Amino acid sequence: MDQAPRAALVAGEASGDLLAGLLLQGMRQRWPQLASGGIGGPQMARHGFEPWWPYEKLAVRGYAEVLRHYREILGIRNALRDRLLKDRPDVFIGVDAPDFNLGLESDLRAGGIRTVHFVCPSIWAWRMKRVEKLKKACDHVLCIFPFEPELLARHGVASTYVGHPLASVIPMEPDQAAARTALGVPARGEVIALLPGSRASEVEAMTRRFLSAAALLQKQRPNAWFVIPAMPALQARISQIARSGPAPRHLTIVTGQSHAVLAACDVALVASGTATLETALFKRPMVISYHTHWLTYALMKPRQLQPWIGLPNILCRDFVVPELLQSNAKPDKLCGALAAWLDSPDRMQAVQAKFRDLHQLLQRDTAQLATDAIEKVLAS
Repeated sequence: MDQAPRAALVAGEASGDLLAGLLLQGMRQRWPQLASGGIGGPQMARHGFEPWWPYEKLAVRGYAEVLRHYREILGIRNALRDRLLKDRPDVFIGVDAPDFNLGLESDLRAGGIRTVHFVCPSIWAWRMKRVEKLKKACDHVLCIFPFEPELLARHGVASTYVGHPLASVIPMEPDQAAARTALGVPARGEVIALLPGSRASEVEAMTRRFLSAAALLQKQRPNAWFVIPAMPALQARISQIARSGPAPRHLTIVTGQSHAVLAACDVALVASGTATLETALFKRPMVISYHTHWLTYALMKPRQLQPWIGLPNILCRDFVVPELLQSNAKPDKLCGALAAWLDSPDRMQAVQAKFRDLHQLLQRDTAQLATDAIEKVLAS
């Protein structure tokens, strides 16, 4: 395509904003005059993206949580659909957020607009029936895991493996000393990262549990230091929770900087989600945890197709790191799982070797491969 295309994108959370920002960087290298707008955040805006709504409007998870925001989210989707059908961009790219994007993509594709979905929905983990919706909604899927294109091809869905963008951003050997200096945490001694999530609902569900676990671990290891990388919009709430309940004596809460925190730490306590893969790419042992509304969990659990929920475990096809969910997401159990890592240097080294192999598997020139695939869709 000689003329720069007009692209519309939707990213529904912080991780999607990061993925879309990397994609837009590649697209703007190919098409310097690229025009783009839709729903997104600061990482996308850095590459000329015009956010018509902030991604925080969509950043809710779970059936019970979505129900409370359903009317507003539906209104945004309908308004965006009408705007795009009128303005007719050259391509629409839905970045993750399948519950929002797939229905929107179906409407746009039926209206003659080319559609690309970036990140294959986790049909291999649960909700296999969603592949039919994907087939209807998308001209092309950009896959971040190597086993996905073969699975999609069986169902007649065109796709390209582009690698995981984070694998090209995160260094193979993170500089722990430099990260600790930058964060102002002790150069020596144990540093534990606490990542309670990037959504308000996750912060409410997980922060107090994580801080209580850290307080217990502090009693066992008085010199340990704990660091929380907080989303800017959620930092005040995390600080409030830390002041109002059990918390470790040595605690630093920083704005953003999750990658610096993961580079600096020895182990991490992480809410299930993209952050678990980021932690693995930083070669850090971790404990994965999650707790959601009982109704959400009751509805999701029977649909789970695999025994794991954490991405590192799914990709390694084994429980290489512990998962403590729902009734097991208790401070004493979380504390015990963290201590077990710190007490086992050989076990830590073994899992770091697994994560190094995983990093090499996922490392590709994602921005270029994705842009190549999008260019072919535009030319079709």
